[in-house]
Amino acid sequence: MASTLAGVFRAKDLRKRILFTLMILAVYRIGVIIPVPGVNATMLQSLASKSAVIGLLNTFSGGALNRFSIFTMNIYPYVTASIIVQLLSQGVIQRWDDWSKEGETGRAKLTQWTRFLTVGLGIVQAVALTFSFSRQLGAGFIVDPSIWTYALIAITMTAGTVFMMWLGEQITDKGIGNGISVIILLSILSRVETVIPLLYANWFQAHPGQIFLNVLKVVILLAVVLLMTVFIVFVQQGVRRIAIQYAKRQVGSTVYGGQSAHIPIKVNAAGVIPVIFATSLLFLPAIIGGFIQGSPVGQWLVNFFSPTNWIFDVLEFALIVGFTFFYTLVQMNPQQMAENLQKNAGSIPGIRPGKATEDYITRLLNRLSLIGGLFLAVVSILPLAFMSIGGMSQINSYYSGTSFLIVITVALDTMRQLEGQILQRSYRGFIR
Repeated sequence: MASTLAGVFRAKDLRKRILFTLMILAVYRIGVIIPVPGVNATMLQSLASKSAVIGLLNTFSGGALNRFSIFTMNIYPYVTASIIVQLLSQGVIQRWDDWSKEGETGRAKLTQWTRFLTVGLGIVQAVALTFSFSRQLGAGFIVDPSIWTYALIAITMTAGTVFMMWLGEQITDKGIGNGISVIILLSILSRVETVIPLLYANWFQAHPGQIFLNVLKVVILLAVVLLMTVFIVFVQQGVRRIAIQYAKRQVGSTVYGGQSAHIPIKVNAAGVIPVIFATSLLFLPAIIGGFIQGSPVGQWLVNFFSPTNWIFDVLEFALIVGFTFFYTLVQMNPQQMAENLQKNAGSIPGIRPGKATEDYITRLLNRLSLIGGLFLAVVSILPLAFMSIGGMSQINSYYSGTSFLIVITVALDTMRQLEGQILQRSYRGFIR
């Protein structure tokens, strides 16, 4: 890492990219503190401290939800739209499936549809959040509760999401890393400041006579964080290589093929998408319960689907494992991999081309999906259980294994891109 950072500062264009990324992130953080017009945002602060769901959503929004700012929804309508488009383009909508195979032109069309869907989802989510908070907080949250005020709030919040989408695209094109992921990373890291005061209040202020025990808890917490970091990096970097043998073929006087290669498949090929799927699905009933907060059903939904409830953890564990199997097969597409190998005169040693190759890749992906799904589920659930046992249940409202996993994964990907940029410039002299 030290050599990578040193190489970054030696390359002038990389310095510009990093400075550009920092400038865009500064613009994002300024937008977090700009409130939506027509709302008394101070009433939300008490709600975020009482509701685990609201607290966790506030963490993922970088504190914007607590202020009900123009970036309250963050980039998540765009993330949801991207996932939906990606899933529907896997044979569900034939036209989108054809576009996904047309290269850059097809991807540009799918990107355009993703933006349209982002606007639609943003409007629906903005209206839902506004009505939900208005019902929970009562009169005074909306200064002038008219249809025009609600329309203005929805348009402002949707425009904020679209602007954040544009900021993310600018980072991807002119900065360092994937822009959307970098923004999510900064959103989560910006809430670290809330954890330290909570730890101090729960351990040192609440039990002033147990100095040694409190210090021991801090040491154990740091050790757990270090071990989890090592574990996540180890699994995320893990790759299963499928050996490939290409047949020889002669075109004129030139002989092509005949060499050996491999297809690298990551142990966790699904990334953090299954975690986002599962978390979003489990948060939905609690958000719906917020609409009918005054009724017994609404209160039951809020309590039952709270991140502090052990049933929530069990459901999240099962959903993450299930979504990992589903998304890995959609993402990797064994049938397409087998067809591409056959078209390029490639084969897996000992496996017949065609259907047999597809079945072999499917079995391999299922085994890796089991490992990857269990890995994602354990990383997501373990910190919640640890914090509950250690008397830190309040922190569950701010951080979970999901946020921890996202931070490390995005940091690894960004560092990998930096190393690739530096390596490319190192070989430029040989190319010339």
